[in-house]
Amino acid sequence: MSGAAAALLTTSAAAAAAPAPPAWVVQPDAADCRTEFELTGASGATVAATLVSDGDQVQLIFPRPNAPERAFLPIRVDQKPFANLVLRQDDGRSASMHLSAESVAALRKGAVLQVGWLADEPVQIGLRGSEQALVDLQTCGAQVAQRGRARAAEERARALADEQLAAVKAQKAAAEAAAERDAAEAERLRAAAEAERQRAQVEADAAERARQQAEAQHYPYARVRDYPEDPRYSDYPPYDRYDRYDPPARYGRW
Repeated sequence: MSGAAAALLTTSAAAAAAPAPPAWVVQPDAADCRTEFELTGASGATVAATLVSDGDQVQLIFPRPNAPERAFLPIRVDQKPFANLVLRQDDGRSASMHLSAESVAALRKGAVLQVGWLADEPVQIGLRGSEQALVDLQTCGAQVAQRGRARAAEERARALADEQLAAVKAQKAAAEAAAERDAAEAERLRAAAEAERQRAQVEADAAERARQQAEAQHYPYARVRDYPEDPRYSDYPPYDRYDRYDPPARYGRW
């Protein structure tokens, strides 16, 4: 058998033994897109995993409760290793492998993805159809991320506008409050001045009454001097009540 024929048989046998590929259903999320699949071990046990992309980067996310904070672990595509950075997720129950451009290219062209450390036994999955799936995943992720950035920019602009409007309202309210305080202070000062004027008037009136009462007690008829003189009687001589009455002379005879 020639070498070319042996290689063809080996490739055919590997293709026949390759596990079934996933459906590669790409689903948009809030900030990225993802496609879910299961890797299968020799015992038939499965491990769920997800490929996620925001258009710029592709991540392989998988459950890993005891994952280290960061690690550098390999995956195998057609038995060839590709090491990538693995980071523990914030939920503490999963981890994400940040796939390099070389790893993504291998996933597009390869036939089988194998991971030896993901479960108690090595697990694998077929990659038929992965080339178009990864293109769709990254295209979807880029569009979703762009919309997310635009939405975030709108939200920031709206928040800034709301903040500016709130600041204007606060300034207006502060100015109105200051005007009200000034008006109240002016009214208080006016009322205090009016009360002082009334108090001074009351004291002046009381002092005048006291003066008049003292004068009346000292000379009961003193107020007569204040009466105005009647001009009708100004030609009469002053009356003296002590003058004696002199009768007129008797008339003489004719």
